[in-house]
Amino acid sequence: MARQPRRIDPRSTAILVVDLQNDFVHPDGAYARGGAKAQAIADLPGRLAPLLAAARQRGIYIVGTQFTLVPGPGGAPMIADHLRELRPFLRQGDFLPGAWGHQMLEALGPFDTTVEKVAFSAFYQSRLEYVLKRAGIEHVLVCGIVTNGGVASTAREAHVRDLHVTILDDGCAAFSDRIHDAAIADLGNVVATQSCAAALREINDI
Repeated sequence: MARQPRRIDPRSTAILVVDLQNDFVHPDGAYARGGAKAQAIADLPGRLAPLLAAARQRGIYIVGTQFTLVPGPGGAPMIADHLRELRPFLRQGDFLPGAWGHQMLEALGPFDTTVEKVAFSAFYQSRLEYVLKRAGIEHVLVCGIVTNGGVASTAREAHVRDLHVTILDDGCAAFSDRIHDAAIADLGNVVATQSCAAALREINDI
């Protein structure tokens, strides 16, 4: 039986926007430069912007996670071996903290806070759990990229930390629809799912 989304309560619900950054999504970003793009990912900002605007008006906490390539000695980015093999086009300056490419997409902001992430899960060695707990958050709506990577890993860890998790299933995307659909199905035992339109209607009715 599918898990049902928890009611959206502005006092205890946050929207977690995973990695919708310039270097991932913008036509001038690192991934576009390297030819790593998908229409489903490009379509996300237009679908999510109205939802985030409505949430902002009702005081719902909005957190952006920022994939980060930490500069090492001499400024060379610390890139995990698997990522270097998968995305050989990444270079110094990509996903650099504070740089344009590292920033969340302007169309989706402003965010209440952002959290740097260095692995698939936004909870790994970050302050995400701290800020959610301090804000009184019990329920997270998760969206962003990629469904089978940052979204899935973050959603699973949120579940382990006793947060109720709702995935906005058309508010996240992967580099293929098949991979996206499989990831959503695999998450079914730990998360609820909801469409962006349904979440927007619920927020507007608050």
